[in-house]
Amino acid sequence: MSNYDTNLDKNKANHIPLTPLTFLERAKDVYPNYEAIIYEDRKYTWTEVYKRAVKFASALSKIGISKGDTVSFLAFNTPEIFEAHYSVPMTGGVLNTINVRLDANTIAYILDHSEAKALVVDRQLHVEVKKALKILNKEIVVIDINDKHADQTKLEKIGDLEYEDFLNTGDENYDWKMPEDEWQAISLSYTSGTTGNPKGVVYHHRGAYLMSTGSSVAWSMPNRLNFLTVVPMFHCNGWCYPWTIPMLNGRTICLRNIDVKKIFELIENYNVTHFGGAPIILNMITGAPEADQKKLKNKVYVLTAGAPPPSIIFKKMKNLGFEVMHVYGLTETYGHVTQCSWNDEWNDFDEDKQNEIKARQGVRYPNTEEVAVMDPETMIKVPKDGKTIGEIMIRGNVVMKGYFKDKVATDKAMADGWFHSGDLAVMHPDGYVKIQDRSKDIIISGGENISSIEIENTLAKHPSVSIAAVVAKPDEKWGEVPCAFIEMVQDKPVTEKELIDFCKETLAGFKVPKKVVFCELPKTSTGKIQKFELRKQF
Repeated sequence: MSNYDTNLDKNKANHIPLTPLTFLERAKDVYPNYEAIIYEDRKYTWTEVYKRAVKFASALSKIGISKGDTVSFLAFNTPEIFEAHYSVPMTGGVLNTINVRLDANTIAYILDHSEAKALVVDRQLHVEVKKALKILNKEIVVIDINDKHADQTKLEKIGDLEYEDFLNTGDENYDWKMPEDEWQAISLSYTSGTTGNPKGVVYHHRGAYLMSTGSSVAWSMPNRLNFLTVVPMFHCNGWCYPWTIPMLNGRTICLRNIDVKKIFELIENYNVTHFGGAPIILNMITGAPEADQKKLKNKVYVLTAGAPPPSIIFKKMKNLGFEVMHVYGLTETYGHVTQCSWNDEWNDFDEDKQNEIKARQGVRYPNTEEVAVMDPETMIKVPKDGKTIGEIMIRGNVVMKGYFKDKVATDKAMADGWFHSGDLAVMHPDGYVKIQDRSKDIIISGGENISSIEIENTLAKHPSVSIAAVVAKPDEKWGEVPCAFIEMVQDKPVTEKELIDFCKETLAGFKVPKKVVFCELPKTSTGKIQKFELRKQF
């Protein structure tokens, strides 16, 4: 044993479990009277946010919520769900945020599988939630969020308790609980399963802390920034930004619903500096009518993730004054774990080449230990040639604890000491990763692998195409061929032949879509195209 291992033990003075709960406590101590959260006519300082979180935690503890208990939230981006990121773990409990667009059966499944002891729910969601509670058929405490800024014609009482009244049963001097171990669970998020039931992804306090610090470094986030919550806080805990922003004494401006006109208004009114959003959101911003747009007073920094963006979106956003950085991650990795970090040597490239580079998934975050592209059969890294396809594999402290109550799925996802993403990609000579497709979305035509993303990026460059999605269509001769589903730009009609001819200009013949369907594309609440719904048509 080395002298460095002798009489140098961990103790309470030199080792405290990492947790983002300390970020809120520090913000309250250092910046007590600074604005923390803004939502319509509601504004809270850090002192007020801290007191509200502590009182809600106290109220939860009074009804029996303690370490390891699940508290579910079905809420829009309002102060209540922001506060939940602190109040629930302050009891030792685990926060389960649920997608507001889910059906009753799935909501009931999540409440049952997560063993939720309480449900906090926005009254606007009463239709599906009441059905879900009937399906659940067991006692659970239900606390309503009665938001006066919701559509009042769609509101209906669900539970016997109301959020503000319940909060006020708590004690603001409640002695809240730090985690006993940083490996302790802090949140539970369910994946949007396309087949079967969704899986519960468990985060720990350590990962949430490290994601917050890593994000601030990777994005060069300054103190006192103004952050707009475009990403739903139920999705990967809002990419963990409810924990990141207090660390920086930033202001969080809440956006209840995706409304492009409202986004521009909030940017102007509160000098918004940062927000995140899926490519579909950026597409909505760049395609908004001029009457809904406002000239930006300052540069606005944007992260985009959730689906590989077409390169053209970077040009469109830049023209409006937004600076976009592409990041990549999964629910299982607390959100983004790679970034397309810019190198100055690329400044001399033409704009199209620059935008093509910006669409890559990039290199690992400062808080991500290892990201590789590997052959999933041999577990050998693919050559850095920009051509050989492998699966993205991840190692690090921001990989989930595992899937809740599902050892088989956990073991499969973590096989050979790597998290298997299911995303197929190439590694460029400079070490930058570029996704080619999800393993389930790759098109195999006559033995050739075709990237649906490559075809989508080509289609997106046509001025009449708003959004494109490409899936495999069964074919007697080739096995599968590409089929494109298109949302057109309003007042810019285009024909199937014109789009096919457009693709022929740059794509190899076997990659050109053999059929084009014009329709509104099915999407998740976070803007991902639901390709499994498109495949059902065949």
